[in-house]
Amino acid sequence: MAAPPASADAPRLPPPPAAAGDGPHRPAERSETACEDRGSARTVSSGGGHHWPGGLWSSSNAESLDRLLPPVGTGRSPRKRTTSQCKSEPPLLRTSKRTIYTAGRPPWYNEHGTQSKEAFAIGLGGGSASGKTTVARMIIEALDVPWVVLLSMDSFYKVLTTQQQEQAAHNNFNFDHPDAFDFDLIVSTLKKLKQGKSVKVPVYDFTTHSRKKDWKTLYGANVIIFEGIMAFADKTLLELLDMKIFVDTDSDIRLVRRLRRDISERGRDIEGVIKQYNKFVKPAFDQYIQPTMRVADIVVPWGSGNTVAIDLIVQHMHSQLEERELSVRAALASAHQCHPLPRTLSVLKSTPQVRGMHTIIRDKETSRDEFIFYSKRLMRLLIEHALSFLPFQDCVVQTPQGQDYAGKCYAGKQITGVSILRAGETMEPALRAVCKDVRIGTILIQTNQLTGEPELHYLRLPKDISDDHVILMDCTVSTGAAAMMAVRVLLDHDVPEDKIFLLSLLMAEMGVHSVAYAFPRVRIITTAVDKRVNDLFRIIPGIGNFGDRYFGTDAAPDGSDEEEVASTS
Repeated sequence: MAAPPASADAPRLPPPPAAAGDGPHRPAERSETACEDRGSARTVSSGGGHHWPGGLWSSSNAESLDRLLPPVGTGRSPRKRTTSQCKSEPPLLRTSKRTIYTAGRPPWYNEHGTQSKEAFAIGLGGGSASGKTTVARMIIEALDVPWVVLLSMDSFYKVLTTQQQEQAAHNNFNFDHPDAFDFDLIVSTLKKLKQGKSVKVPVYDFTTHSRKKDWKTLYGANVIIFEGIMAFADKTLLELLDMKIFVDTDSDIRLVRRLRRDISERGRDIEGVIKQYNKFVKPAFDQYIQPTMRVADIVVPWGSGNTVAIDLIVQHMHSQLEERELSVRAALASAHQCHPLPRTLSVLKSTPQVRGMHTIIRDKETSRDEFIFYSKRLMRLLIEHALSFLPFQDCVVQTPQGQDYAGKCYAGKQITGVSILRAGETMEPALRAVCKDVRIGTILIQTNQLTGEPELHYLRLPKDISDDHVILMDCTVSTGAAAMMAVRVLLDHDVPEDKIFLLSLLMAEMGVHSVAYAFPRVRIITTAVDKRVNDLFRIIPGIGNFGDRYFGTDAAPDGSDEEEVASTS
C-alpha cells in the first residue's frame, strides 16, 4: 500500500505571520473535548501516535524539553489525547443529569425522505505530532455549525496477535505502518457516516494494544473530519474525502513534541522515545506519509499557527455547506394534497365514546385536569389498537384444567417505544401499561423560528434497536415534518421501515400524506384525521398546542401544533 511519490502539486497556503515574541514555528495547542452524541458524552480515544507502557518519568527531562519548544500562547490547556468527537464546545444546555444541544441539526433529507447529499468529509493527514487534531479542532470552532464529527485513525488500529502484543510491549512493533490499521473498517465506517447512518466506532486500549468490548456510537454528521497519519494512504479512502488537507510541520518540532508528550503523559524515558522514533516513526514518515502530500488539495505549513490557511479552508467549507441546505417543510406544504388517504393509515373507529372524548379535549373551555384525563383514555385506546397490527403466530398452551388452548403469541423480538419530545412522552405511560418491560427512547425535535424547518437536537435510543418493532409516538402531526425526521433517525439506526408504527392522537391530512409518501411501509395509526393546516401550520379544526394544554405552559406566539419549544426537565 505504498503511497505515490512526493510532488508539489498541492497548493501550499502561506505561512502565518509571526507574532511578537514568537519564533518562526508555533506548536500545536491541543485540548480534550467530548462529543454530545445522542445527549450523553461520547468520546473515542484518538491521537496522532501510539501509547506505549513502561519507562520512567523525569520532571527534569520534561522541563528541558519545554525549553526546546517555541513559547505557547497563554489561556489554552495542553493537548490531551482523544477523539472521534463532535463539534468542540457546541451551544449546550446543561442540567444536573444531562447536556442537550441548543443548536439543532436541520433536515439532511428531502421531501421524499431520502438523503439528497452526503455529509461533507474532510481528510487531515500529516506526520505524528504535526498538529492534525489541533487544526481539526480549530476548523470545527471556526465553522461554528452543529453536528460535526471528528473521526480519528487511532480508533482503528488492528487487533494484535499474541506475538505482536509481545513485540509492542518491548517497543518493537511498528504502529506507524499502513498494515497496522484496519482500512476496511475505516472505509465502511466513513461510508455509513457520509450516508447519514449511525455507526459504531471501536475504542482502542493503548495500554493492552487491543479493542475494548464496548464500542462508541456516532450519529448525525453534517460535516466529518477524519484525521490520521495514514489518512491518504488508501485509494478507496481517498475517494470518500471531499477535501484533503496535509498539515506540514518541521520534523524537529514534531520530534520535540513527541518527546515531551511521551515523557510527561506516557511515562517513557528519552532514550526509549528516540529509539522508537528512529526505528519506526521517521522511516514511516519518509516512506508512507510525506509522499501523500502530493494528493492533498491544500498543504498547511506549520499547522495550528497558520490561522490564514484555516480561515481560507473554513470559507470554502461554508460555501459548500450553503449549497447543501434543504427546505423540507415548504415542499411538504405543496405536495400530495389531492391524493386519497394511504392504505397504511389506520384510524380508530369513531364510536360515540371516541367522538365524545374528542369533543372534550378539543373544547377550548375544557380544564387542564379533564384534558389530561380524557387524553390518557384516548392514548390507551390508541395503543391497544396499534398493538393489533403487530405480527402474531399460532401457539398452544395448557390451561389449569389440563386442556390445550390454541392461541396467538407475539412473533417479533421485542417492542420499543420512541417518543418525540415533549408531547410524545405523555403517551409513554399508556404504552408501559399494556406492554410489559417495554424499552423507551426519546427524540427531541424543535422548529427553527427563523427558517421554519425542524431541527434534531437530541436523541437517546436503546441499544440494538434495529431488530425491534418500534412504536413512534407524537400527540399531533400537522405537516409531518417532525414525524418524518424522527422516522429518518430510526431508519439511520437500521430499523426496517415496515417495523415502524407512527402513533398520534390527531393528524392532518397533509401530515399523513407527507409521511406515507416518503415512507410507504410505515404504519400510520391515529384516532382522528382533520382536513386542513393553516398558514401557521396549525391543524384545523384541531386541538391547539397539545403540549401547552397538557403541561399547563404558555403557548409560543404563532407556534404550530407540532412542538416549538421542548421541556428540558
